[in-house]
Amino acid sequence: MNVRIAVAGAGLIGARHADAITAAEGVSLTAIVDPAPAGVEVAARHRVPHFTSLDALFEADRPDGVILATPNQTHHDGAMTCIAAGIPALIEKPLATTLADAEAMVGAGQAAGVPLLSGHHRRHNPLIAKARELIDDGQLGRITAVQGTTWLSKPDDYFDTGWRRHAGGGPVYINLIHDIDLLRHLVGEIASVHAIASNAVRGFEPEDTAAILLRFVGGALGTISLSDAVTAPFSWELTARENPAYPATDQACYLIGGTHGSMALPNLTLWSNPGLRSWWEPISATRIPFDFEDPLVAQVRQFADVIRGEAEPLVSAADGLQNQRVIEAILTSAATGQTVDLTNT
Repeated sequence: MNVRIAVAGAGLIGARHADAITAAEGVSLTAIVDPAPAGVEVAARHRVPHFTSLDALFEADRPDGVILATPNQTHHDGAMTCIAAGIPALIEKPLATTLADAEAMVGAGQAAGVPLLSGHHRRHNPLIAKARELIDDGQLGRITAVQGTTWLSKPDDYFDTGWRRHAGGGPVYINLIHDIDLLRHLVGEIASVHAIASNAVRGFEPEDTAAILLRFVGGALGTISLSDAVTAPFSWELTARENPAYPATDQACYLIGGTHGSMALPNLTLWSNPGLRSWWEPISATRIPFDFEDPLVAQVRQFADVIRGEAEPLVSAADGLQNQRVIEAILTSAATGQTVDLTNT
């Protein structure tokens, strides 16, 4: 079955989704939905129809699925339109601009039996599948500690887009939400967070730097250092080679440590003692091979499998909701100075 997918939103990520659909087997791009001139341009490039709204698309055609890559504040209404039409949707992160809207989306999709997926594409990277396999096989033993670094240098003109200077436009929501998703996937659910944040570099409303403590349900403890005002190679963007727009380096941005070994990601290096586990004994590093694939292409293919009824979502909307809960907890902790418990969410 060839799966016909429409893309709503023709910005940078929407255009990449359209390219990913054309690159995936068994999937075809059926339409572009965007009221802006960019929608006309992307549709013309791919030689597919252009529509200014989902309602207009659904009146003229019925795609098998929709990728919602529209502005964050439109995710809720777009998802509800898809649910009402009975059409599965893959929704870019964050799921919505408020937890209430995100919860309503997840609840409506579940009640209607319409699959909703969250666009945390990094889980679809083959290196993450390999890392999860190594962890599940016990190569690290019991995971005890996690360290993450997301250091980026966003240029001044990045903030010419006004919303990036206001709440929700800082690196906690824009960047960290992806890191939280991967750490939940690899290490397990997060039980509590404690955070501090600063906007001292730019003075805008949102943070430019944050430090976060994580306690995982399984007992592991984690730290994340986050800033979009640091010149450095230590971020997923500059190490994972997922997006050619970013210069690639051979550094690591995650360290996951266990009683039997530790792992550096995304260079997928496994460290362990060949003999007795001791700090006095030799320690060796092994680079684990894997076959790279564009995660956006893999994500589209998995979305198609879900639509066909052949697979469950790798990243469901419920996953996206939990990621958003963690992010909101981090922002709450930074604002109040209190540890925020997540075990009842």
